[in-house]
Amino acid sequence: MKQPPSTEPVALTEDQLKDPRLARLDKLRRLREAGIDPWGGRFDDRSMISAVRERATEIKFRIADGTEIDLPEIGPDTDLRAWRTEQGPGEDIGPRVRVAGRVMLLRDKGKLVFVTLRDWTGDIQIFIGKNQVGEENFELTKLFDLGDLIGVDGRLGRTNTGELTVFAERLHFMTKMLEPAPDKHAGITDPELRQRMRYADLAFNDGVMKTFLDRTTIVRSIRQTLDRDGFCEVEGPTLHTVAGGAAARPFVTHHNTLDMQLYLRIALELHLKRLMVGGIERVYELGRVYRNEGVSPRHNPEFTMLEAYQAYGDYRSMMDLTERIVTDAIEAIGGGFQRRFGDVEIDFTPPFARQTYAELFQAATGIDPADEQRVTRLAAELAIPTAGKHPDVIRNEIFEEKVEDSLVGPIFVIDYPASICPLTKRKADNPAIAERFEMFICGMELANAYTELNDPELQETLFKTQLAGMAEDDSMAKMDHDFVRALRYAMPPAGGLGIGIDRLVMILTGQRSIRDVVLFPTLRPE
Repeated sequence: MKQPPSTEPVALTEDQLKDPRLARLDKLRRLREAGIDPWGGRFDDRSMISAVRERATEIKFRIADGTEIDLPEIGPDTDLRAWRTEQGPGEDIGPRVRVAGRVMLLRDKGKLVFVTLRDWTGDIQIFIGKNQVGEENFELTKLFDLGDLIGVDGRLGRTNTGELTVFAERLHFMTKMLEPAPDKHAGITDPELRQRMRYADLAFNDGVMKTFLDRTTIVRSIRQTLDRDGFCEVEGPTLHTVAGGAAARPFVTHHNTLDMQLYLRIALELHLKRLMVGGIERVYELGRVYRNEGVSPRHNPEFTMLEAYQAYGDYRSMMDLTERIVTDAIEAIGGGFQRRFGDVEIDFTPPFARQTYAELFQAATGIDPADEQRVTRLAAELAIPTAGKHPDVIRNEIFEEKVEDSLVGPIFVIDYPASICPLTKRKADNPAIAERFEMFICGMELANAYTELNDPELQETLFKTQLAGMAEDDSMAKMDHDFVRALRYAMPPAGGLGIGIDRLVMILTGQRSIRDVVLFPTLRPE
């Protein structure tokens, strides 16, 4: 890998200054020679740029007799110079403000410099006039580069074209950026580079910061919804002795002191259910889960999962809760219930659609899922292997291929075949059907929920059936005997829910890849 240039301050030749990195190092040297710390320090009492922009109504025009009048409404054709001339002699009076942020645009007009300054809440223009800041402060602008961090004291006002601007009175150098800034129009365009250098992606690519701040707002809203409904948030172990709660391949590690094999958790479920046995009747965890599987626009080996369990509820309780979680999150980030995802417009207006697995299967294939012969023939037509597979597994592979991608949603697909749902209670009037739903949006599964199985003997039998046929050395081929023992201490009837947070954020923010909503996705070594 190419090593970065030394940061030692040395005088450079004219040819060397043509190298943008070396030119920045030269400015670093000149800052130090001027007695200015290029790495800044404490900068108290600054305001967020968004808060400064909200103070625009405080800007007044003071005419000669001391009367202060409001500025006119600002539009694309505003000419404040002409308006001010009509009012007669006077001056703008705006609040004194202090801001800090990154230099995103720099225009040198001789004795005037215009800067676009950005913090994590927005952008604002800075007007730096030599007469207003003094020669020493103005000389500092000659050492500015795109990407530098600066602080500004000044008054809030508007230019003659109406643009909200901080008219600088004093400048503060906060941090020198030593790397060249990306193209001001294109930013960083290579997807892998954006993910690998997320710091630069956030700093220079428009909209990226908003996506991740929206993610924070969505997660906060989820917690608020659950807390309002009386759920208790807990933290379960991330290292498990048995990889359980889902059919997925775990990451394996080793504990040296205890000389034992451990697994990074693939689900949150079984420990949360243990807590329900103990008496925590409404419980949830929002945490990281790890699956040693593929990487794609919809999958990351490390992802964020919500799991929630409600005693004395069922899967219908969880449908209602899921709907509240999603609609509350939409209201938290704003933008309304009509939202675009790629070329599709999704209507999140509640209530969400609910349709059975069997109805959707038949509508998509023209085949009754109970007709095993026709299902088998269809599997052959779709090149889906059938040898040694349970009929319900074959049905589900057909469902995944023929139905799921067509589900725009949001839709709750309810009542799955019981044989593929080993942790789910069966319908009382039809034991072949499990009380389970999955919520789909734009072909993606975002939520999965059950009426939880709490019969310890049936649970043990189903675990054994699930594990039958797995290789003995398979990391997933282990029975969680302690969980079965916990059920013997009586877990209340309950509804349980899992929501993939990354996918939910993708949908609500309109991002097509999971890597665009995970700050640091898993990547190959550089």
